[in-house]
Amino acid sequence: MGRPYVTENDAERARLKAFVAGLSDATIARSIGHGWTVGVGLAHLAFWDRLWLAKFEEWERTGVVRIPPVENFVNGINDGMLPWWQTISPAQIRYEVIAAAEAADSKAENLREALVQATSAPLPTDDRYAPNPGPSNRTLQLTGARAARPGS
Repeated sequence: MGRPYVTENDAERARLKAFVAGLSDATIARSIGHGWTVGVGLAHLAFWDRLWLAKFEEWERTGVVRIPPVENFVNGINDGMLPWWQTISPAQIRYEVIAAAEAADSKAENLREALVQATSAPLPTDDRYAPNPGPSNRTLQLTGARAARPGS
């Protein structure tokens, strides 16, 4: 089975790197509303990439990932993490958003073939499902487009 998401993730990660490299500290601190800054948005992306990385690893170990319906918890997590994300320095935000993207994308690229094939299978009707390994569309998230990954 092919892995077209690898090429898409590589392109999106390159766009993310270029975007982040062009950000000044002042831009990272710029408010985008409701307590969020550009930096908070980037920290949010890194957080969700790290969460999906952990879920990929769980999936590899156990063969099953249990995630409650996203709409039941995503706002609570984001609201709870907001004060934390607001304290992260611009330098750390620049580092972490790229490091998290690289880690998640590397894991997705190197998943066992059986796990990749499972992502194209119909989702079960209960609260189990396998996360989709790509594409990430991180750069699109920054511009306000909908995310490809649930909960991000």
